[in-house]
Amino acid sequence: MHQKRWNVEIFVDDDEGRSYAEARLHTGEAESVTGRGRARVNPADDDIPEIGDELAVARALTDLGHRLLLTSSRDISAVTHDEVRLTH
Repeated sequence: MHQKRWNVEIFVDDDEGRSYAEARLHTGEAESVTGRGRARVNPADDDIPEIGDELAVARALTDLGHRLLLTSSRDISAVTHDEVRLTH
């Protein structure tokens, strides 16, 4: 058995009550898959950047998972020549 290692890099930035995150999956292939997420503080709430960062990262990871499913669907379709739709 050959074990593979895939790495996810997460980049987080915030500015004036908004948080942005990018999750990049590196598989060792030439192209990586990237998910993105955003969050903004509700004007009625206290601005706690850590919470915004957590939410933006959660959304970026969710987006990354969705994009990986789409990539897998395209790859399976290329092999089987059938339409494939994967869900979680």
